[in-house]
Amino acid sequence: MTKLSVNINKVATIRNARGGNVPNVVQVALDCERFGADGITVHPRPDERHIRFKDVHDLKAKIKTEFNIEGYPNQKFVDLVKTIRPTQVTLVPDKPDAITSNAGWDTIEYQQLLSDLVDDFREVGVRTSIFTGTDLKIVEYAAKTGADRIELYTEPYAANYPKDKNTAVAPFVEAALLAQKIGLGINAGHDLSLENLNFLYRNIPWLDEVSIGHALISDALYLGLEKTIVAYKDCLKDI
Repeated sequence: MTKLSVNINKVATIRNARGGNVPNVVQVALDCERFGADGITVHPRPDERHIRFKDVHDLKAKIKTEFNIEGYPNQKFVDLVKTIRPTQVTLVPDKPDAITSNAGWDTIEYQQLLSDLVDDFREVGVRTSIFTGTDLKIVEYAAKTGADRIELYTEPYAANYPKDKNTAVAPFVEAALLAQKIGLGINAGHDLSLENLNFLYRNIPWLDEVSIGHALISDALYLGLEKTIVAYKDCLKDI
């Protein structure tokens, strides 16, 4: 079964725009769990423009499903992950001023850095996932770091899906087949939506997890959070 992890960064963005604690990030996470989400994802950035480091501590104390913390591994981030000990850490090569994640790691150039991080997180019992594109050599070197999983960066798939969905998904299937062959678990995320998620799932049914935030929270403005989570979970079925 492919798990749905809901990224709640956008909920924090709305809260931070006004100050105070509305909407309540922790309560939304608990509601996501109650409505069927299999996990909660957060991506704290150095400027705390959405998820704050305090949020991560508050969430750890409350949520019952899998907790995934993603981000660029500066020292503050590494220390946070080692303190919180989430289910999973997803390493993303974001620059501090990045609006959103826009590329995967060059696992060849950053082989030693990533290997050291994987070792550090394994020592405290945290599963590791490395954000990557579909280049097969990059996937191969991701496995050499000792990481448990990769997370395929799916923005190119989402962008090309309306033009030719079969062409769009082909490199992701190839990368996922290689990852499966060399023992990596496979997550996916970025710009996945109700429009394109089921096709990705049907072509890569061995996905371990998808992490979805922007589209899901946007859909919830129209459908409501519960119906939206149910709809996304339905996309992770053979329909």
